[in-house]
Amino acid sequence: MKKYFKLAIAAVVALIFIGTFVFLWQKSQPKEIVYSEFAPEQKDLQKTTIITGKIEPRNEVNVKPQISGIIAELMKEPGEYVQQGEVIARVKVIPDMGQLSNAESRVRLADINLKQVEKDFARVQNLHEQNLVSDEEFEKSRQQLKQAQEEKAAAVDALQVVRDGVSKSNASASSTLIRSTISGVILDVPVKVGNSVINSNTFNDGTTIATVANMQDLIFRGNIDETEVGQLSIGVPMKITIGALQDLQFDATLEYISPKATESNGANQFEIKAAVAVTADGKIRSGYSANAEIVLAQATQVLSVPESAIEFIGDSTFVYVVKEQGAQKQYERQPVVTGLSDGVNIEIKQGLTADQKVRGPQIITDTND
Repeated sequence: MKKYFKLAIAAVVALIFIGTFVFLWQKSQPKEIVYSEFAPEQKDLQKTTIITGKIEPRNEVNVKPQISGIIAELMKEPGEYVQQGEVIARVKVIPDMGQLSNAESRVRLADINLKQVEKDFARVQNLHEQNLVSDEEFEKSRQQLKQAQEEKAAAVDALQVVRDGVSKSNASASSTLIRSTISGVILDVPVKVGNSVINSNTFNDGTTIATVANMQDLIFRGNIDETEVGQLSIGVPMKITIGALQDLQFDATLEYISPKATESNGANQFEIKAAVAVTADGKIRSGYSANAEIVLAQATQVLSVPESAIEFIGDSTFVYVVKEQGAQKQYERQPVVTGLSDGVNIEIKQGLTADQKVRGPQIITDTND
């Protein structure tokens, strides 16, 4: 019994030894290299580039006051639509004491002059009624009276403008009422009631009361690298994608390429602008980040193969054409002339026909198999 048990153990050990030897021998044998193969296809190829930029209104206007003072009332808020000429805010004038003093002095002098001219005219009129002065002298006196009255009215208007910012004679065009200069959406109102504001003059740009823009006339603004700008031309179509709106896409048309480069992170960049075709749903807001896809070059229905099948050596390009030899396959190196590439497929201009197959990358098999 013990003899049979020992033989069984010896047999098991022998089988394990033989199995291990066979396994290691098989693993040590070189495996056949297998390559993927491709047949040339007729395809449309496009070389594109992606430009990062932002969406903004073509015309963004800063509304500024015509006089200095304090914001007394705000009639509009950001996001509201305003028509050209519509009132946005009202300014309370804080008069300059020197100008106020001069205006008051002018009114007093005009009043004194008017009273004197009225007395002179009354005397001349009385004499004219008695035929003691000529008609010409009477008309001259009446003309002087009209001039004195006009000067008094002008002085009073000037005083009201200096003191209140508006006069009775031009109340409809009051400079205390800040009106929108264009029709559009109010993007920002950077002032609050009680803030001091100044008008634009030689020494400063003035206080911005509101920023207004036409949100139906938008542009995409971005920068393109100098290596690609030479392939662009005015009028080419673009696709604008806004990531913040769940990849909402709009058509656009390139309308401006800067003639001068600006340096950014050591690279020369050229600014571009494109007119964006937007819908009237009001979804787009000023300042949205966006990506623009531009077609730099394209080829229609050209013979192409995957770019991974091309061997690049210096300025030359080659493919390995499949040659059937019985049960075995061989690959023959063949020069080709390439054209446009879209990053995946590449155009073959010469050196390959549609009925040939080319070798692709090696197929990697699992080393544990």
